[in-house]
Amino acid sequence: MDPLKIGISARLLYPDPTRQFLPTKTVQYMEQSAANWVMSGGVLAFMVPEMSLASPHLPNGVTVKDYVNQLDGLVLQGGADIAPETYRETPMNPAWSGDRIRDQYEIELFHEFVRQGKPVFGICRGCQLINVALGGTLYQDLATQLPDSGHHRHDTKYEHNFHDMCVLPDTWLSGLYPQVSRTRINTIHHQAVKTLGEGLVVEAKSDPDDVVEAVRWEGHSFVVGVQWHPEFMDPGDVALMDGKPLLKAFLDACTNRKKTGKASPVLARAA
Repeated sequence: MDPLKIGISARLLYPDPTRQFLPTKTVQYMEQSAANWVMSGGVLAFMVPEMSLASPHLPNGVTVKDYVNQLDGLVLQGGADIAPETYRETPMNPAWSGDRIRDQYEIELFHEFVRQGKPVFGICRGCQLINVALGGTLYQDLATQLPDSGHHRHDTKYEHNFHDMCVLPDTWLSGLYPQVSRTRINTIHHQAVKTLGEGLVVEAKSDPDDVVEAVRWEGHSFVVGVQWHPEFMDPGDVALMDGKPLLKAFLDACTNRKKTGKASPVLARAA
């Protein structure tokens, strides 16, 4: 069988006259660690472009569905805040206004992959996007709305900022990591899941402040989101949660969908 083809959603940079490269243009890009993490599973990674920003040369007859038809799974990578308007709120602070263009692009991608029963895996913003796409809401800023929560973001330490996490018992994640009930993860976010989207269940929470760290969809196909960045963590550091089982579970679901044409729901306990 040919290698799996995994789509990765694009990060977006908008025109900025202070930027030295392409100051008048919108830039779409894939973060290298995300691409390499996906490809470490022996698959091909493809960035899926946002198509409404393609300058005067708009795509002719090419749709999101066409991309999804050609791909076996989707990774929603991290990045900018989700706009509060996307989950029916107004920004509490202009700094948290987010990126509505990217929201709509990724939500359309998400729903088409789900419609076709093809697996979706969300990382950080991607986890939040899954929640919002299914009707959930977010904390716009943990320090403001949950002042007793720990430090989930440190701009200087960035991906080297860590905290403890508890894998909830009798969950899919606990089956995937049978020897792990408490572990450490990196944390690079100031927003988080507030109310759950339809059909989502919580798989893990931060310790001791109980911020949602992983979600799973109980619908017809594989949809999992994690708040941390497995692609940024050193696989040789045994003190941190190993991202390989997560990647394997996602890619196994993609392989099953490709072979059988049938969706693979994420069962409460991993097989």
